[in-house]
Amino acid sequence: MKDFNTNSFVRKNILELQPYLSFRDLNEFKDPVLLDANESAFGELNRYPDSTQKNLKRKLSVLKRVPADQIAVGNGSDELIDLIIKIFCEPNEDSILMMNPSFAMYGFYATVNGNKVLLLNLNENFEIDKDEFLKTSNEGQPKVFFLCSPNNPTGNSVEDIEFYIRNFNGIVVVDEAYIEFSDKKSCIDLLKKYPNLIVLQTFSKAWGLAGARVGAAYSSSEIISLISTVKAPYNVNSLSLNKVIEAIDQKEFVEQNIKNTLAEMSWLNEELQCLKSVEKIYPSAANFFLVKFEDVEKVYAKLLENEILTSKRSPKIPGCIRINAGSREENSRLIETLKTIA
Repeated sequence: MKDFNTNSFVRKNILELQPYLSFRDLNEFKDPVLLDANESAFGELNRYPDSTQKNLKRKLSVLKRVPADQIAVGNGSDELIDLIIKIFCEPNEDSILMMNPSFAMYGFYATVNGNKVLLLNLNENFEIDKDEFLKTSNEGQPKVFFLCSPNNPTGNSVEDIEFYIRNFNGIVVVDEAYIEFSDKKSCIDLLKKYPNLIVLQTFSKAWGLAGARVGAAYSSSEIISLISTVKAPYNVNSLSLNKVIEAIDQKEFVEQNIKNTLAEMSWLNEELQCLKSVEKIYPSAANFFLVKFEDVEKVYAKLLENEILTSKRSPKIPGCIRINAGSREENSRLIETLKTIA
């Protein structure tokens, strides 16, 4: 991938686009009088957030051992997915490639942008067939490949990720929303090796900050510069930025959160295996299980009747429900309800 030219994959109008730059955020001041942005001089949140998110990027740079200019911050990973497609895919012309089944929003944002969605169907163990990958990517010539690992909704990690990065003629986006629960290394370690790689992570899962809506992209400085050009100037609010920075400064909380979640996953796995209604529990490296039931409609209806909300994946994944680990009280309520199903 040494000869990879990022600009050759970027839409021409994006290359010509001038970013919205806040003079205030690009400079350091000791005691400024702020009369430049038509803000109110009064109120608790009267000032716009830092459009460059430099304080959070500094924290992430240390935490992830990545230069700050190789980090972009988004309003959740969803915004970053949307921006990546807009940067690299010409509407009504280009296509993306995604695993099937996988996170639906890749296809959603591609469709909104007028791009074709090529599906790479997973085998019965929810693994990628390498020959099928090579065939689909060569024939369809997609510009972006979204690779979710651990995969949502199946829970398993993708093996030999470097094979797919090396053999894809375009941008490979590895979505690591659940990486903190996995024993696999993050693909952030591969950024120096592969200039076509973008790694997405989020504060919504292991960090317990889904309500803050903050995600991060790690890539080459060239690709991050493009994302910074296309994003809205104040895409992440001050409350969310401060909350994430606070969480990083107190990261023992997330470590305990991960420990508690994995303990509940282990307990939940043992309890689910004892239930007559359960046909199969698929291996998971995330904070949820994909569970196959003998009578999925009956099970889902019973859970809903007891106000236990789960994610029914049938008929797309026949007989299956995705169940994420909750607190012990929530998990116990789930199991007790399932025990009533003959």
